[in-house]
Amino acid sequence: MMKVPEEVLTILGQLNTAGHSAYVVGGCVRDSLLGLIPGDWDICTSASPEQMKECFSNYHVIETGLKHGTLTVRVNHQSYEITTFRTDGNYTDCRHPEKVTFVSDIKDDLARRDFTVNAMAYHPDKGLMDLFGGLNDLSDKKLRCVGDSKTRFTEDALRIMRGLRFAATYGFSIATETEKAMFQTKELLLKIAPERIIVELKKLLLGEYAENILLSYRKIFGEIVPELVPMFDFDQKNPHHLHDVWTHTVKSVVVSKKDIMIRLAVLFHDIGKPKTFLIDENGIGHFHAHALRSADITQTILKRLKLDNYTVDTVTELVKYHDAQIEATEKSVKRWLNKIGPEQLERLLFVKEADAKSTVYAEEKLKIIREIRSIFSKVMEENACFALKDLEISGSDLILLGIPEGKLIGDVLKKLLSLVIDGEIPNQKEILLSVAQKEYKNIR
Repeated sequence: MMKVPEEVLTILGQLNTAGHSAYVVGGCVRDSLLGLIPGDWDICTSASPEQMKECFSNYHVIETGLKHGTLTVRVNHQSYEITTFRTDGNYTDCRHPEKVTFVSDIKDDLARRDFTVNAMAYHPDKGLMDLFGGLNDLSDKKLRCVGDSKTRFTEDALRIMRGLRFAATYGFSIATETEKAMFQTKELLLKIAPERIIVELKKLLLGEYAENILLSYRKIFGEIVPELVPMFDFDQKNPHHLHDVWTHTVKSVVVSKKDIMIRLAVLFHDIGKPKTFLIDENGIGHFHAHALRSADITQTILKRLKLDNYTVDTVTELVKYHDAQIEATEKSVKRWLNKIGPEQLERLLFVKEADAKSTVYAEEKLKIIREIRSIFSKVMEENACFALKDLEISGSDLILLGIPEGKLIGDVLKKLLSLVIDGEIPNQKEILLSVAQKEYKNIR
């Protein structure tokens, strides 16, 4: 028996009392049967939108999408979507039906859904309604379309990405017919809004079983991000590497921290390698300045996928510096803290760590990263000076010394900070003021 929240039972009861059929449906049923806690509880009913509004006249109702038969009811400060049983018309844009038709039988509604594991409904009194073998597929951890797979993906090509995301998240294998249809219709993904693609891709990258999906369905990922294709089977011809560029990338992604900024950075960190590949006289492959080229490509991709500016800038910077040398010294760590800040430096170390793990000299590289982390922690715990705001003097102090306002103030402060970071002078006001006077004379 599924454990349904009291608020959902209230909604079902309200609909039933008014003479309407109602069930919880889709992902909440799937997750409950898997022993997981659903993020949302979706309810479907034979009631029309107008009948639903009448039924919940004493509740706060939000007309979420009446055209498609959906409204949201607030119960105990929680929101629940309720949708009228429906069938879909023709899909002309590979995403949305031209029209929907409200129906009274839930069987017609379930028949239009994407995968069998998402096409089950449940009512506390009536039990589980499973018309398409979803429970068996769930038990077998198999993802299979409802009805004809090619038709399902032609109707809504985003279902391809949703299917791969489910497989990466739950560890489902994909049924042969469904897999075949995914590859046959993958070009239709180009008709899907990039904002929808990136939502699924981000969830997929965080999936526990992402490695197999990224490797086995790479042609589909190459369809939505064509810049990935040159990485496939690209032999690095370098003694530091065990794998081709794509395999190395995937193995690095799945061992990286489950943070989407980090995983996106790792996904794209070597995307510029094929364009910078050179072989020396000994037959060894090199990728001079590949990080800079990768950063440029990454920025282009992320902007095309309509990610927000903060994510674009953060991920691009991580890619740019993923191969940069950070020495395990206090001076080097402070300089990087000054350059990119503590939060970004922490992310960068996670990116470098993931990159190192699938290389030949992994332990040697990881040892250095551990040393850098230790110094990083010490610097932060001691509130050491690594930024202008940490200096014991400010521009106002320099003005009192007689240094004119403007660029000179900034130049002197930057010089003082550099001396403090390098350990040449302490961060003490009197000493800083004394050195400031000398520096002003030198650069005046």
